[in-house]
Amino acid sequence: MLPHVHCSNNYNYLWSAHRYVVISYVTLCSRLEQESGFFFNMKYFEEKVHAGEWDEVEKYLSGFTKVDDNRYSMKIFFEIRKQKYLEALDRHDRAKAVDILVKDLKVFSTFNEELYKEITQLLTLENFRENEQLSKYGDTKSARSIMLIELKKLIEANPLFREKLVFPTLKASRLRTLINQRFESNNHYIPDILFSCKLNLCFFLATCAA
Repeated sequence: MLPHVHCSNNYNYLWSAHRYVVISYVTLCSRLEQESGFFFNMKYFEEKVHAGEWDEVEKYLSGFTKVDDNRYSMKIFFEIRKQKYLEALDRHDRAKAVDILVKDLKVFSTFNEELYKEITQLLTLENFRENEQLSKYGDTKSARSIMLIELKKLIEANPLFREKLVFPTLKASRLRTLINQRFESNNHYIPDILFSCKLNLCFFLATCAA
């Protein structure tokens, strides 16, 4: 339940503030996390993997590590790109699969040429499950879930993510002060009623996230 917000009359102002803050909050937080590299939001990462938003998955990861940083990072990016490749093959989208193979997976041939050749040979199969190692590959949803388990293990073992997987604690009073200071400098641009709603909702959402 949302906390009671003392807004005078208009429900529409409350709803508008709610939509604005929720959408902006999620988007801005993920960008802040990515650009600062101070906190890796595993929940956000999981959501994007389950949704198959691969560009966003890699973009978010890039704020914390690069492909060639260490063996853990390399394995993380490889598993993501391999999954994207297999999904294209499963859709029988050969053109997309070739594009992924050349643009995304080619970089790994430098480190393991034989593995890259094996992946390339999947293009010759009517169903990549004919490959013994992939015979137990299920549907897309289950495959993403299985991969995510492996990704989480790799991220947790990766020294570059050390101390970045737990959100730092912040006392509610301190959080309220920071939010007040931020909005006080800009509240003359916002109608009083909207500002009041926005302030309370932002405080509520930030407290829940912490």
